[in-house]
Amino acid sequence: MMSSKFFLAIGISILLTSSNFNPIISQEYINKQNEGIPSYAKWGRLAMQETKAKYPNDQIVDYLHIGSERKGETTIEKFKLWLKGTDKEFGVFIDIEFNTKTEEVLSVTFTETDR
Repeated sequence: MMSSKFFLAIGISILLTSSNFNPIISQEYINKQNEGIPSYAKWGRLAMQETKAKYPNDQIVDYLHIGSERKGETTIEKFKLWLKGTDKEFGVFIDIEFNTKTEEVLSVTFTETDR
């Protein structure tokens, strides 16, 4: 006699291999997956990528999100990265301005500092 677990396993296998199987992921599930991820994380990654491109021979050793500023239809995310080169260490302020609705990047500016 076959157990109910066997039939359950067969049923799940059929369901998973069905071409019409389309799981629905709730917004609550998505929100829980994104908990703990700051809203500026996407822009922080971009700041690091742009900094690595501008300073390819230097190593990023520290990262700080300073804050954000809204200006009409745009937002500016502000970061400070600390870099270490072969002969010096220095800071770089990075401002990423983007359209708040579309998230299209409008400008990325760099300002070096010794502090």
